[in-house]
Amino acid sequence: MQKLLLYHQKKIAYRVIGKGIPVVLIHGFGEDSKIWDKQIDFLSSHCQLIVPDLPGSGNSELIIEKDLDRVTDASISIDDYAAILHAILTAENKTNCIMLGHSMGGYITLSFAENYPEKLSKFGLVHSTAWADSDEKKLNRLKGIELMDTYGAAPFLKNTIPNLFSSSFKKEHIAMVSMLIDASQLFSTAACKQYYRAMMNRPDRTSVLKGNLTPILFVIGTEDVAAPMNDLLPQIQLPTHPTVHILEGVGHMGMWEATEQLNRFLLDFIEQ
Repeated sequence: MQKLLLYHQKKIAYRVIGKGIPVVLIHGFGEDSKIWDKQIDFLSSHCQLIVPDLPGSGNSELIIEKDLDRVTDASISIDDYAAILHAILTAENKTNCIMLGHSMGGYITLSFAENYPEKLSKFGLVHSTAWADSDEKKLNRLKGIELMDTYGAAPFLKNTIPNLFSSSFKKEHIAMVSMLIDASQLFSTAACKQYYRAMMNRPDRTSVLKGNLTPILFVIGTEDVAAPMNDLLPQIQLPTHPTVHILEGVGHMGMWEATEQLNRFLLDFIEQ
């Protein structure tokens, strides 16, 4: 069922599918909630899925600083996106949930875990990291924002999306990669720039993982250049109860590259 939440007078769209344990699926940058459709088809008979479009993506309206009564030099943050998820859960009368975030969605999940820990029974990082951006990464994001200013978000995403997949998947599934590129043409430049700034300014959140008693899932791709395995392996040792799945030969998009494996991993984590 498609629903709308009015948040500071802006429409935030989300879907509620199925019954049972509430599980929130959060998409990443250059995506909307449809990125999870292959997981929704599988999981919806086992739990209740709450799947939002982040502001500026899919059917959700963009929220800007003035909408939150901010001064003009204050940027929308990852914490703001987490607050919107909290508002959705409040609207749905959910006191507790499992939250799973892909890439930027993982950054939002970590923010939610830091700010609303009582709301989470478990959470998962799907191709995501608790580390803040390095200085080099921040410079690359600034360059990305400059490119989007000059050429728009669509050409930028057309160049970056193929890099998210493993080399073999790109060769064998050209149509699927093209489908994601085509879908990205609908994204506004303002929204993509906002996401980049929010990711660039997010803090290190390894403290959220360290000693955390909440069950935490890590999904890692051996060919992931956006969330490299070598960066993530030290992080999986931080929580008390980690569940770790490494997808061989998979890049940043396990939802499409290794659908059946990922679906099973997610269901096992939800039900264990």
